[in-house]
Amino acid sequence: MHQTDEDEVSVFRALADPTRRQILEDLRDGELAAGEIAARFPISAPSVSRHLGVLKSAGLVRERRDANRILYSLVEERLATCVGRFLSAVCPEQVVLRHVRRRNS
Repeated sequence: MHQTDEDEVSVFRALADPTRRQILEDLRDGELAAGEIAARFPISAPSVSRHLGVLKSAGLVRERRDANRILYSLVEERLATCVGRFLSAVCPEQVVLRHVRRRNS
């Protein structure tokens, strides 16, 4: 398996879980502290932390420290690149249609 394939496998594994998909949606408006993310779910903080670790390992979120808080943000370009590459391989005509629609708008 090529490195790119392995990278994409980690992204799609991360996206397979509904909690992780919700975390990504929650981060679309900007960065959130780990505690703020955990408060949005009816699961334990350690479970949310494990989900964040999977997303970070897949390169879908980045973290930064601010004093004693860990802040997470979405890595939009990583998500767009992996999903876009998959879609262009599976549905190339859809990629062409999107470009045509953009030009006609």
